[in-house]
Amino acid sequence: MPKMRFAFLPLVTHFESQFIPAGHHELIPGVCLENKISREMMPPKPFYKHLYAAMLVGLALRLFFLWRFPFASGDTPYYEELARNWLYHGVYGFFSNGYLSSSAERMPGYPGFLAIIYFLAGPGRNALFVVQAFVDLATCILTACIAVRLAAGASEPIRTRISIAALWLAVLCPFTANYVAVPLTEVLATFLTTLAILIFLTPPAYELDLIRANSDILRSVRTWFLAGLVVGLGTLVRPETPLLLVAVLLVYALRWGRPLNWGKLIVAGLWVALGVLLPLAPWAARNARVLGRVQFLASRYAETFGDVIPTGFYAWTQTWMFRSRDAYLFTWKLPAATIALSDVPAYAFDSPEERIRVASLLELYNRQRGLALQSDVEFANLARERTLRHPFRSYLWIPIERAAAMWFTPRIALLPYSGKIWPFIDAWHENPAGFEITLAFAVLNFLYAGLALYGALRWRQSPGIILIVAFILIRTAFLTQLQTCEPRYVLVCLPALLAVAAQSWRSRLSSPAHASFPAAPTIQLGPVLQPSVNQESL
Repeated sequence: MPKMRFAFLPLVTHFESQFIPAGHHELIPGVCLENKISREMMPPKPFYKHLYAAMLVGLALRLFFLWRFPFASGDTPYYEELARNWLYHGVYGFFSNGYLSSSAERMPGYPGFLAIIYFLAGPGRNALFVVQAFVDLATCILTACIAVRLAAGASEPIRTRISIAALWLAVLCPFTANYVAVPLTEVLATFLTTLAILIFLTPPAYELDLIRANSDILRSVRTWFLAGLVVGLGTLVRPETPLLLVAVLLVYALRWGRPLNWGKLIVAGLWVALGVLLPLAPWAARNARVLGRVQFLASRYAETFGDVIPTGFYAWTQTWMFRSRDAYLFTWKLPAATIALSDVPAYAFDSPEERIRVASLLELYNRQRGLALQSDVEFANLARERTLRHPFRSYLWIPIERAAAMWFTPRIALLPYSGKIWPFIDAWHENPAGFEITLAFAVLNFLYAGLALYGALRWRQSPGIILIVAFILIRTAFLTQLQTCEPRYVLVCLPALLAVAAQSWRSRLSSPAHASFPAAPTIQLGPVLQPSVNQESL
């Protein structure tokens, strides 16, 4: 009888310390997941000796960026206007020709975040920046927790060393710290994505072989639902957040794809989907009621309904554009700003005839102060011809170049420096301070990537590291297909990347990566405990 299988569970829990060796609780139904969480998710006690100092140093770094380098992006006015109109007029939309019209161009998460801060502290930016600083510090703690989870199975001294390394790597990272000084989605999106990754790596969500009792099932269901809920909230901030679920689905299928686990995978998928849809449902219902269409995500090009998008021009630029600064020279010049032929690089043309065609189209665009439909069709034809001539370039080489540009940039877009470091002598003479800071940021970026690569290769069999690597690759591949190449879009991956980098602090004598999520050991239980953990119940 099912009820009899766990009849002695309270007795087992009460006397487990007397009958079961330390660290061998995994065979006890209802106890294994709870012990795994307490033992492997929380940083060791020595970690907390560093926590306060790290938080103070991290806060000082972020306040320094707030004081010296506050910034306003081109997207900032849109988010701020949406927040003000939502708070003060009750309409989520923009003013156009004196009328306030509802909109679904941007997801409502970050404008809602701004509206709450405006309601509590007024419409200034200082309060927002301070709140974002603390949100980013919370992300640093989550980074340390992910690093500890990736080191599950290691000894406590090693886990301590890894957690401390991850914490300091995160709080001292200037690439995330300087984004607290700009009203953009990155800080909030990074926090929610990091939290979702941590939840998916918890034993109730990730270790399906430990689900053996009814209490285990309930705990896993709650965890899956919570993970989906966080992803749903993240989607309200950045619409590409569900890409994390693609990585989770892939890794879960590879790790737990045996027919024995299909039922658990289906239950996990249903509860994650429910969690994702719960915060998105009111947004979709609002769009259906106000705009007349069910829309869960913001439109790809942030356009209003009925706008004509120059997809042909975008397709043409995607056959050669890989530098982020080109977006300022071409993509964001549309719909009416002048585009100079001299700004188009030589590798955008395969022949002199092609250059003549592009020159003619740009001349017509500049003269008409807009891109005619026929001109956009001609750009689409150019893109198709270039792809047919060099499919390897369009489908592989340009995406690789875009990925490299996003990941290996100096990341000084929010700082008052040109970012020029080549040629070295000329760049240094033009602006010594800017050259030194740009070079330092570039070296630091390569250092982070090198540490993460070492940690990932050394512990490549770790399921948690496989999940993070899959997420980074999938998100990066998706971002290479957008009409622009913006390094800030990979910022949400940095905490997970730093957690992997912290694995470099493992001892070379540590066990290989497959021991990161150890299986439950086989032990012989005494006769008093035997009825509650017989083979049938396992």
